[in-house]
Amino acid sequence: MTSLLEGTDRLVTRGTDIGSRIDGLDDAARAARGRIDDSLVDDCADVVERAAGRLRLSADHTVVGIAGATGSGKSSTFNALTGLELSAVGVRRPTTSWASACVWGRDGADELLDWLGIPPRHQTTRDSMLDSGRRDQQAELDGVVLLDLPDHDSTEVSHHLEVDRLIALADILVWVVDPQKYADAAIHDRYLRPAAEQQDIMLVVLNHIDTVPEERRQSMLDDIRRLLDQDGLERVPVLPVSARLGTGVPELRAEIARRADEKKATRGRLDADIRAVAGRLAEANGDAPTRVVEPARVAALDDAFAEAAGVPVVVDAVNRSVRQRGYRATGWPVLGWVSGIKADPLKRLELDLGAEGRQLSGRARTALPEATQVQRARVDDEVRTFADELTSGMTPPWVTAVRRAAASRLDELGDRLDQALAGTDLGVAKLPAWITLVRLLQWLLLLAALAGLGWTGALAGMGKLQDNDTPQVLGVAAALVLLVGGVVLGIVLGVAARIAVASAARTRSRQADERLRDAVNEVTHELVVEPVEAELAAYAAVRAGVGRALA
Repeated sequence: MTSLLEGTDRLVTRGTDIGSRIDGLDDAARAARGRIDDSLVDDCADVVERAAGRLRLSADHTVVGIAGATGSGKSSTFNALTGLELSAVGVRRPTTSWASACVWGRDGADELLDWLGIPPRHQTTRDSMLDSGRRDQQAELDGVVLLDLPDHDSTEVSHHLEVDRLIALADILVWVVDPQKYADAAIHDRYLRPAAEQQDIMLVVLNHIDTVPEERRQSMLDDIRRLLDQDGLERVPVLPVSARLGTGVPELRAEIARRADEKKATRGRLDADIRAVAGRLAEANGDAPTRVVEPARVAALDDAFAEAAGVPVVVDAVNRSVRQRGYRATGWPVLGWVSGIKADPLKRLELDLGAEGRQLSGRARTALPEATQVQRARVDDEVRTFADELTSGMTPPWVTAVRRAAASRLDELGDRLDQALAGTDLGVAKLPAWITLVRLLQWLLLLAALAGLGWTGALAGMGKLQDNDTPQVLGVAAALVLLVGGVVLGIVLGVAARIAVASAARTRSRQADERLRDAVNEVTHELVVEPVEAELAAYAAVRAGVGRALA
């Protein structure tokens, strides 16, 4: 549609805002596509295309459509206005589905007639057929393109289509009714009542007024007025005319000329069309305030997704893994050899322990258990609640659109979460530096104990363990001090280190939990939040566009 809108602001009269209205409706229609009823969106797009197309054409001409039912005298009225027998009447009425056009002022009208779809053989240039005296009489209609439309109640389907097409394109509509069928539901239900927004570009003509007794004419006009008021057309004037006798024709011609001379008919029609369809779109769109995704609401989704992904299981495995490796590193080395037989909890889950984790696992997926039925149900419930809270007060089409967007990629959830966990650096590949120091001390104490054990055994074998010349510490053989001290200090250091390892394990597991939840949050945004935000942005765009169209 962009190409159609190029130059709109340049072509519109200075000081008007019709270009902004068209742009607003165009933006709203684009944002509503696929979310609000397609037929309504198509109507909006048609109005945008029609309005943009009309503004690109002659601004000096006003298209006036003469419409009516069979026998209403529509063609006679057309002939009376032109002063020529251009349209056949009565039994001579042609069966073609094409309209006839009479143009006052041909310059610049060719493109407009092409846009209207009027073939050359049905076009007449009125001023070229007048002598100087009669030209003065018709000069008031300069710039008018008068169309004689097919009968709207014709049995020919092509006639119906042509009438509906040209009614949508005319700048001014003159509805011709007759005393017998002015209350016919066909014209009121199909054309007049739905066109309440376009009433300022409409006229109603009661033709054949000469066939009505003079004393009944006013009551008939009052009855037509009543029917129009019921249709919501309070501002549409009713003019009594006799096309056969020429009664009221000068007044009708003057009214058409006045409206055409104001050069407001085209903008008025476009404004009316835009307001009518924008009002329908506004009703379908609703007026609920624009929503934003709150972090607290996303956090609830993250919690459900994290539980389904097995984050608590991984965090517990991190805690046990750090404890197990820390205890083995800082405990009594002999006991550490025994505990080393146990498998690392994280390796069993085939998770990334750190920078070289993939080399440890050799695969990009985990061995975490699949989500339980309860966990999946919680995920579905949180996603549904997330969508419902954001669409509170919105119309059903938007509720459906947001719900659809929220659940559109849930089938990918399991794999995406598993990949996110598998690719997360848990930061537990390397233990704290102090553990290395404790491990060195434990080995030194073990070596001291072993040296003391050997020394004690040697002294005992020689019977010199209690000799005064044996090295002593506070009266105790140094060998025994070395043996007992190495064992006791190793145990004490191991107990103290165990407490520190437990604290380190809690810290590492907390850090791992944060990293895992950050990874889950990325999945949450990609699969749920971003699609929903796109729908909310579209809703806001429709509201903004409709607001500009109705401003």
